[in-house]
Amino acid sequence: MDVIPLDDLDRIDRAVWNELTGDGYPFLYHEFLTALEHSGSVSPRGGWRPQHLLALENGRPVGLLPLYRKSHSWGEYVFDQQWADAYRHHGLAYYPKWLTSIPFTPCQGPRWAVAPGVGNETVLTSWIEYLQDRAEREAVSSWHCLFPRPDEAETLRALGMSIREGVQFQWFNREYRDFSDFLDTMTAAKRKMVKRERRKVEEQGIVMQRVAGADITDEQWQAFYRFYTATYIKHHSQPYLNLDFFREIALTMPQRILLILAINGDRYVGAALSLIGADTLYGRYWGCDEEFSGLHFEACYYQGIDYCIANGLSRFDSGAQGEHKIARGFEPITTYSAHWLRDPGFADAVERFLEREKIGMQRYKLTAQGYLPFKHAGPDRQ
Repeated sequence: MDVIPLDDLDRIDRAVWNELTGDGYPFLYHEFLTALEHSGSVSPRGGWRPQHLLALENGRPVGLLPLYRKSHSWGEYVFDQQWADAYRHHGLAYYPKWLTSIPFTPCQGPRWAVAPGVGNETVLTSWIEYLQDRAEREAVSSWHCLFPRPDEAETLRALGMSIREGVQFQWFNREYRDFSDFLDTMTAAKRKMVKRERRKVEEQGIVMQRVAGADITDEQWQAFYRFYTATYIKHHSQPYLNLDFFREIALTMPQRILLILAINGDRYVGAALSLIGADTLYGRYWGCDEEFSGLHFEACYYQGIDYCIANGLSRFDSGAQGEHKIARGFEPITTYSAHWLRDPGFADAVERFLEREKIGMQRYKLTAQGYLPFKHAGPDRQ
């Protein structure tokens, strides 16, 4: 098995990449990842140096691993800055490190692709051996794989990587006929809360509009990007993505894009952008010009739930954080990341830390389940 590094995704044909990755998870599309590179949202200058790995068997591509050489930990949503501080305290360098992840995207999903009929662990072992050898020669401290599927996390655990657990909140479609059918599963108090929030949006004169990717005008993209940027500015930070990125995916993968616009009179006042997978809606970016009561919940959650029910999607992954999602029907799920550290002493220390952290995460998830708004938890919500 040969391993070939790619510092530019344009070096591999889009059709070859997408045939291996499939069409179920939009963030692994060649179009999505190359838009990050073409737009400069991901670049060596920004601390994201692409070093993707291609596995070849008898000259045929049989495996793909997105990989970045990082000089910081921004844009990852799995926080390891304390580990970097510990390295620095002991006179060691934590950066550069290697990262397998979708940049700026804390959405659980496949983190590599292997051709049918080719041994998954065989390809992974080749990549791991390659990375460990290069890490020693290039003074790279570690390799991290963020938000893999649960089965992928177990595979990496079996191959000797340390597994970290986290918690996110997602909505699940249990064959609801419509939004009212979903509300009927809630307690009376929570059902009234949701109805009141949706009613307030209407009473403020706001109309919600869903626009499919191919129908989004440049004016609407510019309005969305203004809102997206405003969200970062409110938190005294800079946006990770630029308008060129959004314009490129609008051209190359419009069938996977959903824009939800909030309109007040003759102007756009807010927007939420989602990507559409085979069975999942991924809520990703949100922003608004001014504060309207209930608008965030309507644009980011209720419109997405409506869309999932109407289109038969089984899950709504609205991204990281947000305990306020629990009362609105988003259930806690376990997320994973996998970590290999070259220094054996730090690897042991991190493993012990993760075992302690895991207990706290599991308690947190159990507590969160107790606040779900449903009349009956049921075995499928445990």
